Order: sequence, then C-alpha cells, then structure tokens
Amino acid sequence: MITPPSKTALAALLVLLAVSGLATGCHKKNVALAPDLASSDEALYRLGEQYAKKDTEKALLYLRQVIDSFPKSFYAQRAKLLIADAYFRKGDESNMILAAAEYREFIRTYPYSPSAAYSQFQIAMTFYKKMLKPGRDPSKTIQALAEFKKVITDYPASDQAKEAQVKIKECEERLASHNTEIAISYHRRRAYRAAISRLSEVMSQYPDFSGLAKVYFFLGDCYFMIRAYDQAFPYFTKVVTDYSGDKLAKTAAQRLADIPRLKAAAPKPKVKTS
Repeated sequence: MITPPSKTALAALLVLLAVSGLATGCHKKNVALAPDLASSDEALYRLGEQYAKKDTEKALLYLRQVIDSFPKSFYAQRAKLLIADAYFRKGDESNMILAAAEYREFIRTYPYSPSAAYSQFQIAMTFYKKMLKPGRDPSKTIQALAEFKKVITDYPASDQAKEAQVKIKECEERLASHNTEIAISYHRRRAYRAAISRLSEVMSQYPDFSGLAKVYFFLGDCYFMIRAYDQAFPYFTKVVTDYSGDKLAKTAAQRLADIPRLKAAAPKPKVKTS
C-alpha cells in the first residue's frame, strides 16, 4: 500500500508549481494539483512523462516530487532516469553536464538496476555528442572513449556493451586521425623527429586505423628526410605492397627507387689511421 506524502510535502509541491508558473512567464497558467494526484507516485510520474518533451521545467518539478515524496518507489527510479534523459535531450553543453551528473547519480543510487548499463552508455554519449573534428581539441573524444570502455568493463553482457564497441571504434578512428594530422603538420614544418614520435604512437595504439597507409608513408618519409634510409625502407615497402591502390604508393615507390642512389652518394665515414 502506498503511503501518501505529508501535508508539508504536498504544500511544498503546490507552492513550487505555482512559483514555476510565475517564473516561466505570464503566458503560462499557474499549476495546482488535486490532492489525489499529489498523493500518487504514478500520477506524478505520468504528469512528468507527459511534459518531458514539451515543457522540461514543469516535467522536472513533477519528477523530482516523485523522488522526494516516494524515494523507494519504482516510479522514483524511473523518474530519476527521465530527468537525466530530459537534460540529455536539450543537447547543449550545460545540459549535457547536468545529464551526465544525473546518470552517474542514478548508477550510484540504483547500481543493480537493469537501466544502469543504459545510464553508463548515456554518460559516454554526453561526451560523444560534443566531440570535435580531428585537428581540434580531442578531450571530449578521449572522455567518450573512456566512458564507452567502462560500459564494456562494468556491463559486458548488456545490449549497450555491443553499441559501445561500435562507438569505441569511432572514437579511436577519430583520435588516430587527429594524431596523424598533427604528425603531418610536424612533417611539413620539418620537425621530423616529433612527427616520428606521433606516427609511431598511432601505429602501436590504433592498429585498426583506416589511414595506416598515410601513417606508414609519412613515417618512411620522415626517416627519408633525415637520411635514415635503412629505417625508411620498410615503411615505404609496406605502402607499396599492402596499399598499392593508395595515392601515396606511387611516391613511396619512387622513394624506394631513390634510396640505393642516395645511399651510394652519401659521404663515407672517415677511417682513422694510426
């Protein structure tokens, strides 16, 4: 049997709803709840659900009242999730922060809920939705990647774990592309050793990167430019043999043809005589 909220809680709800009506402008009427609605967790939840997509602020008032008046109710758990979803749906930076906080609180409050995996996935999505293009600040992508990995670690058997695998590949592809573009910019500025460091990192951390032909070519070219021809050779060979259809393969083949001549023309180290 559901225990109705106290008179104090009911009065607080009515005042809160009335204040909300005034705060949101004269075109909205003040909201008053009949006692039978205020005493029902389901009725309050249904009202919150009804307003969730058309009047978020009003929906939040109903949903928070469910949580405050009926903290152990089944509908309190659902209300908590609906609040997080309402913030997420707004989509701007500040609301995404609020959404992530609500999802995290849901997991802390209901760690064994079937919706915990969904909440963790949604936390990752708050960062995923704000990722920037390769070449720009990758911090959101890094955060999204970490949160998607947490879905798989904490909820490996969930449906969200399968979705997270797909998102992880997207995040890794974006990070690999970001680091590759930075490395190429180093190459253009003749900062070859800095480029080699970045490209080597991409090669080892993102073995499934779709742009590996570019990584191998520029690694070879960096070594080529600092006259480390023996180190350049295997990377150019990799481009020519494994990525023969890539537009860089022709240049790589030319570099390979040039290497014997350049090595032969290179000054020989002087041999000291006693």
